[in-house]
Amino acid sequence: QVQLVESGGGLVQAGGSMILSCEPSQRIASANIMGWYRQGPGKEREGVAQMTRRGDTSIKAAVQGRFSISKDDTKNTIYLQMNDLKPDDTAVYYCNMLFPSGWVRPPTGSWDQGIQVTVSA
Repeated sequence: QVQLVESGGGLVQAGGSMILSCEPSQRIASANIMGWYRQGPGKEREGVAQMTRRGDTSIKAAVQGRFSISKDDTKNTIYLQMNDLKPDDTAVYYCNMLFPSGWVRPPTGSWDQGIQVTVSA
């Protein structure tokens, strides 16, 4: 079973920046989709950013121009760079990946752990 090691997060003031990292226990070169998701307090989980195996990216409209997704194959890690953070970005952030064996986290249902990001006004 593939494991995901997420890091980063914490408390930041509005307007600040933060980078989240996610390293799977399997080579990201074999992942078909790599993505970041978040669930704010009292909200449904939503996709934030996604990257395909060939490098195509898509960013949620609400964070376009502020968030970006990238990967470093040499470090086997994907990143979520978040700039100009707003209080509405406060959420638990998760990464998820689709390997040939399937999604690491199931597409539906609750997810555990993740990274808490809190943006103060």
